[in-house]
Amino acid sequence: MKYLHTMVRVSDVDESLDFYCNKLGLVELKRYDNEKGRFTLIFLAAPGDEDAQVELTHNWDPEDYGEGRNFGHLAYRVDDIYALCRKLMDAGVTISRPPRDGHMAFVRSPDNISIELLQKGDALPPQEPWASMPNSGHW
Repeated sequence: MKYLHTMVRVSDVDESLDFYCNKLGLVELKRYDNEKGRFTLIFLAAPGDEDAQVELTHNWDPEDYGEGRNFGHLAYRVDDIYALCRKLMDAGVTISRPPRDGHMAFVRSPDNISIELLQKGDALPPQEPWASMPNSGHW
């Protein structure tokens, strides 16, 4: 058995790609448009980890997906959790659960999918502004 991908539905392709690619740092691997089924599939992965993919599914007919809490979350190991959280925050992304412990943080995609960020290796030493930053919303 081999892990292939996780699928999440998205309501706006451009907004989602801006978040997942431009802000989070994933890369688009392939795209499939199905005119008869009226949907687009876009496969993304972290650079160098193309075997662990996220499939963004965009149904062309509008739907309200709600908050997506029944999904849970996606998780990514990152080289520097503080640097990535700073980059995301500077790009306008809310850090729902800041990396106060130097190890774990949560953010949300434009469609409210929770993304868990985990520090590679040992936790980084606590540092501001993260150490005293409160949670924002839920994850």
